Amino acid sequence: MTGREGSAAPPDPDVTGQAESKRFLVTGGAGFMGINLVRHLLDRGHSVRSYDTAPFAYPEAARIDELRGDIRDASLHDRAFADIDIVVHCAAALPLADPTEIHSTNVDGTRMMLEAARQRGTGRFIHISSTAVYGIPDHHPLLEDDPLTGVGPYGTSKVEAEAVCAEYRDMGLVVPVLRPKSFVGPERLGAFELLYDFAATGHNFPVLGKGNNRYQLLDVEDLCDAVTASAFADPARANSVFNIGAERFGSLRQSFQAVLDRAGFGKRVIALPEAPAIWALRALEAAHLSPLYKWIYETAGTDSYVGIDRAREVLGYAPRYSNEEALIRNFEWYLENRARISTETGVTHRVPWKRGALAVARWFI
Repeated sequence: MTGREGSAAPPDPDVTGQAESKRFLVTGGAGFMGINLVRHLLDRGHSVRSYDTAPFAYPEAARIDELRGDIRDASLHDRAFADIDIVVHCAAALPLADPTEIHSTNVDGTRMMLEAARQRGTGRFIHISSTAVYGIPDHHPLLEDDPLTGVGPYGTSKVEAEAVCAEYRDMGLVVPVLRPKSFVGPERLGAFELLYDFAATGHNFPVLGKGNNRYQLLDVEDLCDAVTASAFADPARANSVFNIGAERFGSLRQSFQAVLDRAGFGKRVIALPEAPAIWALRALEAAHLSPLYKWIYETAGTDSYVGIDRAREVLGYAPRYSNEEALIRNFEWYLENRARISTETGVTHRVPWKRGALAVARWFI
């Protein structure tokens, strides 16, 4: 593995305050979070191994060590963990995947990776979870000690995976768990591609209800900062669960309107009657004609934000981007790369999600 040469930023300080380059294993390294994290780590002088079923088809490929394969393939684990100091476990099957695959990857795969880390004495295992573990919230802000009630196969799998992390923490592993809000930035498509496409083609964009609910997002670069902070914080203090989100955020309407304003067509966020829209989306999801899943549309019209005090106090987490800044940064990347974005749809954050019946919606808005 090789780190960045030349004008690299100084490595992050370790827990003794000394600058030290570390060797990171990033599962899901070819995904949206993975590529941003790989770039983040290289820029700080660390070396990286990507472990993913997808090829690492980026300019940084020559500067990392790539392992192609499934995290559930135990025959690859000796190769994956060789000479690794810190694991960042980003790999996951996302909500639109088959429920069996979601459980197998997110729960069984996480257990296999934790066991491999335990057997090989890996120093730290950072697990990327999700605020989907809180389900459909009934209060705000959501805090790390609140009950976990995941919605659907994905949310449930994230709750179960965190329970596995707790088991291995009890065995002596240092396992920081990060619960990020929905995060955006360069390379992000998925459900957000709907907003960017409507904006770029000069259409209004619909929201459920009035859109005045407070809704917190996260820039992927702030998430990467939280990862490196948890990698180098004192082990006893880092061995916990942390909410990660933007510090500056307002309503969902304000956030989405910022993208429409940046597009420059004078378009607006428009309200849809919430109850009828949710019933329609439920029916479309049941018929496999919607790119939106329950946790998205059931929470889109309500407040949705987490407290980040623990991450601030323990990790020194200091998010730089507001909701609007994060979305505009992602939208500008989208505009610059729109011509080369694959028309192939899928169930990852790096490709547009299949729109189904929503494909024609923009022509009526």
